[in-house]
Amino acid sequence: MTVADSVGAESLQEAAHRHLLLHFTRNGAFGPDAKPLLVLERGEGCHVFDTDGNRYFDGLSSLFCCQIGYSFGEEMAAVASSQLSTLAFNTNWATAHPPAIRLAAALAERAPGDLNRVFFTNGGSESVEAAWKIVRQHYLAKGEPQRTKAIAREIAYHGVTLGALSFTGVSSYKEPFGAAPIPVVRVSNTNAFRDPDAGDEAAQTARLLDEYERTIVEAGPETVAMLIAEPVQNAGGCLVPPEGYWPGLRELCDRYGIALVADEVITGFGRIGEWFASSRFGVAPDLITCAKGITSAYAPMGAVLVSDRIAEPLYDDGRMLMHGITFAGHPVSAAIALRNIEIFEREGVLDNVRTLEPFIGERLRELQERLPIVGDVRGAGFFWALELVRDDAGGRFSAEEREKLLRGFLAGRLLEEGLIARPDDRGDAVLHLAPPLVATREELGEMVAKTEAVLRDASDRFFAG
Repeated sequence: MTVADSVGAESLQEAAHRHLLLHFTRNGAFGPDAKPLLVLERGEGCHVFDTDGNRYFDGLSSLFCCQIGYSFGEEMAAVASSQLSTLAFNTNWATAHPPAIRLAAALAERAPGDLNRVFFTNGGSESVEAAWKIVRQHYLAKGEPQRTKAIAREIAYHGVTLGALSFTGVSSYKEPFGAAPIPVVRVSNTNAFRDPDAGDEAAQTARLLDEYERTIVEAGPETVAMLIAEPVQNAGGCLVPPEGYWPGLRELCDRYGIALVADEVITGFGRIGEWFASSRFGVAPDLITCAKGITSAYAPMGAVLVSDRIAEPLYDDGRMLMHGITFAGHPVSAAIALRNIEIFEREGVLDNVRTLEPFIGERLRELQERLPIVGDVRGAGFFWALELVRDDAGGRFSAEEREKLLRGFLAGRLLEEGLIARPDDRGDAVLHLAPPLVATREELGEMVAKTEAVLRDASDRFFAG
């Protein structure tokens, strides 16, 4: 009997244990002598269902991807079927096809500033790596080959391919793979919790921008090619920038001739209530990296949006763009992404996020008032995090305590409550919530109620008082 013939939940568990390597997972934690693996087989609206029929509110949008939820499958299938029966595949290597051209134009229309050129990829890590290669080729063409360095923030996650991993600031993801191929200098992130300037955004902004400038000067301004940051940093728990931070980055990059890259793999496509979160924070970067929400995960895809200025020398006579990805800009994925944009506008997705953002923030801050373990609530749009603390002084959990709280307790208790969320450990204990952008007020209320039930139990067990 083949795996395809074995449709029962038990057979799937066994087959997964024997054959499937799970990403960023302790694979040995699942199997016959360990805990069962959550195997999801269908979705509907903002909910997903496992092979045993259990229903869960997807409070993570399947890792910040499923912006429009799970109810548009038939429409997307029709789009894919039409494209497959017209032109199943063509590359974007010295040729093109209508879906990629139309999608590039649609993205340029919705991007801030003059980001009018689009290089397609298959996902976020590829987008970040492509952005670096495009920036390097820009400076080589401009006669500045010495610009070989980048600046990125502490704890930031920018991908896992070896090039993109250079920018990632999570040491445990990097150390097993040796020295990074790209020299990257680290600066502080924008976490205001426990910050000495907490409550004074102007002071925090001034301090952070001063650190950036000192770092640029010490590195040698003429050697720095790129500054990369997420508009709202995910790793560490929805680190929202203080007022004036992004305009300050724009000014510094302009002054020192550095390309400003906004990594919007998570924050793009409505997560913060705009097509691109850069617009919300008042800047037009030189490049935007994106993926995830570009198709609402109905197909794999990513992209790099490039400004006219950065792209200009790549159009010089005889100059070749030295980067390419076989399946990037796949016709089926591009057709699905175009329909995703249409659904966003038809269903008023951005308006839904803007309208309900205050409701989510208010309800989550009420949890902070009621539950002592919730030390901080931060976020924007439909992108939120709760930082958990061990005592009344807001103390951090130790590594051993975080292991017991996040992996030993929260991971299972959330599923028991019927909620998919993300307990995260970057030295602090954080719970991420990022519901589908089509969630209603009632569904968001359901998410918060489930979160409260879980964290009330966590408070009883882990809060020291």
